[in-house]
Amino acid sequence: MENILYYKEKPLVRRGNMIYYGNPQDPYIILMIVNTTRKVGDLEVSDNITIQLQENQKGRDRIIKKAEREGMFKAMDIAEYWLQDALEHVM
Repeated sequence: MENILYYKEKPLVRRGNMIYYGNPQDPYIILMIVNTTRKVGDLEVSDNITIQLQENQKGRDRIIKKAEREGMFKAMDIAEYWLQDALEHVM
């Protein structure tokens, strides 16, 4: 069984350079694309990240909002805000 990471009670799944954030059954989801990485000691860390708030409907990946941020902390900060805001306006 695959271990899934959670951030603020929402799944966070990485596939290559793409990171999906949010519940698959919710009407919106975040896609983060790691554009560049850099070495910090022995680790590769995400550097430039594109964040997209998308509709989460079968057969549709319409982008609602899009931005770029430097570093995972800033990317997760805006991703959480956008996703929470979008989900609150649906429910």
